[in-house]
Amino acid sequence: MSGSFIAVDWGTTNRRAYVIEGGEVASTERDDQGILSVPAGGFPAAVADLRARHGGLPMLLAGMVGSNRGWHDAGYVTAPAGIAEIAANLVSPVEGVSIVPGVCRDGGDGRQDVMRGEEVQLLGAVAAGLAPADALLCQPGTHAKWAVMKGGALADFTTAMTGEIFAMLKAHSLIGAEMAGDVDADEEFRKGVEASADGDLLAALFGVRAASVLGARAPGGAAAYVSGLLLGTDCRARVKPGQTVHLLADGLLARLYSAAIAAIGAEAVVVDSHASFVAGITRIRDMTS
Repeated sequence: MSGSFIAVDWGTTNRRAYVIEGGEVASTERDDQGILSVPAGGFPAAVADLRARHGGLPMLLAGMVGSNRGWHDAGYVTAPAGIAEIAANLVSPVEGVSIVPGVCRDGGDGRQDVMRGEEVQLLGAVAAGLAPADALLCQPGTHAKWAVMKGGALADFTTAMTGEIFAMLKAHSLIGAEMAGDVDADEEFRKGVEASADGDLLAALFGVRAASVLGARAPGGAAAYVSGLLLGTDCRARVKPGQTVHLLADGLLARLYSAAIAAIGAEAVVVDSHASFVAGITRIRDMTS
């Protein structure tokens, strides 16, 4: 077991730091100081400040801080990849600080994909026994990640722009005005998931406008319906009836994806994403210290 260190999950808009001692979280802090909030040339000072607040411990960073938009591009490890491959490819911009690389998918089928930060949670979930070594894992979000794990390694994955498309439709599309009301795993959401079975997403989306004009849907239900359409389409493309999906999510996203997965005849098992990150980053640290 490695000594104490600071683990940081540093994303685009948020940052979460964990002080890990003996494999356990001693303290944690979260703020809105994502990479977009750091001014040009400001990363060394931001990192030094964070280290100083936590006793100057060694630091291991993961997430968008290691992208070409962050502090230092840590590159990508090609899938299939396990914790050993990740640990062997850390980069160190300054003494005492290392950055975890992302994982890419560049197969002979012509499909490319990348992830950065999610790999720590995915591999950590399996390493900690929160998900089986051979499993389908999903990390819902703006860009939902679907990962196929084999033998504890990240064998393959797909990114779906599910959350981003919802936000774009609401802010910029013809049906945006209709997308009022809260989104939850309610009747309108389930109707959207059911409608996604037709496989004609584009027509179903325009149908939201038609239903409003003709008074076929009660006001306030369209947002949940559209969410159901998008999540249903996402899940049907990747999940088979009878399959088990391990969801690294909580709150609303866990409810929505669990409902969508159940509606297509599969089972969702919710996994603690924070515990998964801690497990993954600790194992990476153990392999390099």
